[in-house]
Amino acid sequence: MPGPVPKRSDQRRRRNEPEGPALVKAEAGKAPTIPRASGDWHPIAKRWFQSLKDSGQAQFYEQSDWLTAVYVAEAMSRNLGQAKFSAQLFQSVMSAMTDLLTTEGARRRARVELEREPAGEDAAEAARVTLMETYRRAAGGK
Repeated sequence: MPGPVPKRSDQRRRRNEPEGPALVKAEAGKAPTIPRASGDWHPIAKRWFQSLKDSGQAQFYEQSDWLTAVYVAEAMSRNLGQAKFSAQLFQSVMSAMTDLLTTEGARRRARVELEREPAGEDAAEAARVTLMETYRRAAGGK
């Protein structure tokens, strides 16, 4: 979705019908095996990759998404380890990170919102995902 980053669902005044094609559902593959971070990666790439494992959007990742993340971390690590930083490689890494929904703006454009439970809740439940509050209670409002 091009254009400005949409507001979070609880910040919008109007609840228009979503634009674009209808949602198509398909059966997911088997549960993915999350790869290990390479010991050779730059520390920033390692922290980024670990943050994916800990993030709420990871529950949507398939095996191909995890392998894309490995590729992105490898490219990031190589760029950070070079004597001359490559702006073009940086842009490619940032674009791929957006595809993996690693930023708030990317998640909003994909209509995915992550919500944290109030402090004191179970850490495993701290980042549950609502899909635009289940499309605002199935377009019934409230």
